[in-house]
Amino acid sequence: MTVLSTLVVTLICAVLIVLGLAFLHASDMKHRVNNAYHGTWRVAFRYDHQPIPAVIDDVEGLWSVQVVDPSGQVIAASRPLLGNPRLALFTPPRRAGGVDMVRCGIPAFPGRCMIVTAVWMPRTTVAHDLLVYGAVPATPWYVSVPTLTVLLGVGIAVVGVVAFGTSRVVGRTLRPVRDIRTALDRIASTDLGSRVPVPAHHDEIWQLATTVNQTLRLLETAMQHERQFTSDASHDLRSPIAAMRLQVEEALTSPEPADWRQLADGQLAGLERLQAIVTDLLAISRLDGVVRSTDVVDLSHMVTTELKHRAMCAGPVLVSEIEPCVLVIGDVLEWQRLLANLLDNAGRHADSTVTVRLTRDRHDAVLEVADDGPGVPPEKREEIFRRFVRLADSRAKDAGGTGLGLAIARQIAERHHGSLTLADSDEGACFVTTIPLCPSAAEHQHDAPTGHSTGHSGGPFGGPSGGPLRPER
Repeated sequence: MTVLSTLVVTLICAVLIVLGLAFLHASDMKHRVNNAYHGTWRVAFRYDHQPIPAVIDDVEGLWSVQVVDPSGQVIAASRPLLGNPRLALFTPPRRAGGVDMVRCGIPAFPGRCMIVTAVWMPRTTVAHDLLVYGAVPATPWYVSVPTLTVLLGVGIAVVGVVAFGTSRVVGRTLRPVRDIRTALDRIASTDLGSRVPVPAHHDEIWQLATTVNQTLRLLETAMQHERQFTSDASHDLRSPIAAMRLQVEEALTSPEPADWRQLADGQLAGLERLQAIVTDLLAISRLDGVVRSTDVVDLSHMVTTELKHRAMCAGPVLVSEIEPCVLVIGDVLEWQRLLANLLDNAGRHADSTVTVRLTRDRHDAVLEVADDGPGVPPEKREEIFRRFVRLADSRAKDAGGTGLGLAIARQIAERHHGSLTLADSDEGACFVTTIPLCPSAAEHQHDAPTGHSTGHSGGPFGGPSGGPLRPER
């Protein structure tokens, strides 16, 4: 930017200097031509009634003068032109007029260009007029050395000031960018707690620094979550592996014959727990990102079908209050996973009854899954949604749990622009899922089949389009 601005200003100054020299040259030439005419006319009128001397000394305003007769013979001249041929061959077109011309290479003035003026000298005593030539130096292209020096000095000073000022201004403007880059160079993946400096002025660089700090903050949070997740996953995976290893070592080192059937049952239980953890970890990894499916899902039919299926199994009593035809948009399998996780969690903690409600609240669908169990302390309500977190009551009732079910359910709800919270309840725990309704639910209800068909081989749930939903990914 400094070089570019300097080049532009240099070009502008050069153009201005050329225009200035051209103006001053034209003005000075006009002034010299006028002086030459005045001097030539003075000589012409001075000798119109008196004899002309051979040497003319009074040439005020002129460098030299020549008087030429009609035959071209020089009859008088100033001292610099004595013995030289006539200055020019041109003549004025009329008696009262005059003509001027710039001539170079005159023998009497080598290396100079002269302004030569020619006028008629009227003679009343003789029958013919005479020509008077006057000469003054022409203005050079640079006008004069002082003029050229002043113009060049001013131009160089302007270019220097602009170059220095632009360099300082651009340097000061880009200094925060350099500081941001230097700070980013120092920040490594193991030290994401540092931040780049934010300038005081609220300009584009301030916005850049703020955005970089926000990105670093998000990256630091993501790295912390990743480290915590890795630590928790390692701990939960290590526990069943350690238990299985201990069983095998005891069987191998025990002096008594081992009950390999009992050992196999214990190993199978540990493998099942490992499989559950790995399956949930895979589900969490697949949930990272945006929702790729845009199916229209009838939650009413999905919840009703799931409750009928669970009613045939042993467990707590299921009480439902389902509002018909509640349509949402999203991935069918993820909604099934969310519902199954909430029902599994309620079934583990309920004393006797699990209550399910599905209603509409303006533009949202509200799914409530409540149990009559011991409930969750208020200070633990957010903690239970963290990965691998299991309260003491949960561990006592189900030692094989993974601690990922509620975390997966909340992540599914948030991926679909909804929420999953634990609401206040008189007894037990009440999980409330809020999901945006399908914007064109009325159009789908009018144009599309209800999707309650069960005559398909893809699983127990039907979609609003009447076809089978995908049972697997």
